[in-house]
Amino acid sequence: MAHLDFEAPLVELEERIATLRALTESGAPDAEEIETQIQSLEAQAERLQRELYADLDVWKKVQLSRHPDRPYLRDYIGELFTDFVELHGDRLFRDDPAIIAGFARFESEIIAIIGHQKGRTAKDKGERNFGMAHPEGYRKAIRVMKLAEQAGRPLLTFIDTPGAYPGLGAEERGQAEAIGSSIETMCRLRVPIVSTVLGEGGSGGALAIGVANRVLMLEYATYSVITPEGCASILWRDGTRAAEAADQLKLLARDAKSLGIIDEVVAEPASGAHRKPKVAADALRQALTRQLGDLRAMDAEALVAQRYQRFRALGAWS
Repeated sequence: MAHLDFEAPLVELEERIATLRALTESGAPDAEEIETQIQSLEAQAERLQRELYADLDVWKKVQLSRHPDRPYLRDYIGELFTDFVELHGDRLFRDDPAIIAGFARFESEIIAIIGHQKGRTAKDKGERNFGMAHPEGYRKAIRVMKLAEQAGRPLLTFIDTPGAYPGLGAEERGQAEAIGSSIETMCRLRVPIVSTVLGEGGSGGALAIGVANRVLMLEYATYSVITPEGCASILWRDGTRAAEAADQLKLLARDAKSLGIIDEVVAEPASGAHRKPKVAADALRQALTRQLGDLRAMDAEALVAQRYQRFRALGAWS
């Protein structure tokens, strides 16, 4: 199991417990004594876990949003949806695996799904470009958005990206135009839209699929115009001051909620979604069900008007 530096003491305890557990299962003669040791270590691990996650600073929460074992969209699709059918390609250039898009059943209703996928293995990370979409990814998303509208199906989007890919080829193929077109398309869609920030919500690459009637964030997710490393490099020409920049960016879920950028913070297990992914998925299921239920009471005109006014109001001061 991968872990962050501050989680190392807990992981060491859990590894000791696993080793002792293997001894008891193999029929060790002193199994009763070993079981007593296991119970003592488990009590220590529980106390240590509470202490480690009780008062996390901003930078540690940023690290949790990027945790290598944090559930990605594919994991949530497996937990929350059935009969998922993925669609590929933008009908202009190629498919972009950094964006997953298609249709599935959620609580017996057919819905559209669009989201970033970072990749788990080294090969998968390379193929999915670490969740940094090219313009063809956003154009694929637009294609599925329009299909959802034609079919009258709600749209759920899932954000988890450090940002849109800024490479030369992406810029030559119109990255800014693709992001802008995706934002415009979402503004006009006549179906309910709920967006959820699962991990990282980085800049225009996140906003491109985040123009929704309701915007949710998992408790340890982040949402910002720039990464802490990028901010530190611009402000102080020193990327090692990322933790300091994170303190200033107001990028946590609680900050976004207080600023009116999001509508709901979805609680995670105290130790993070990566430790209890099924618990995190269940909390997200409840939040999505509740938000979709509220939006079903609105007609198409009201949905478009509410979404437009919601985003127009961001950053306005009285």
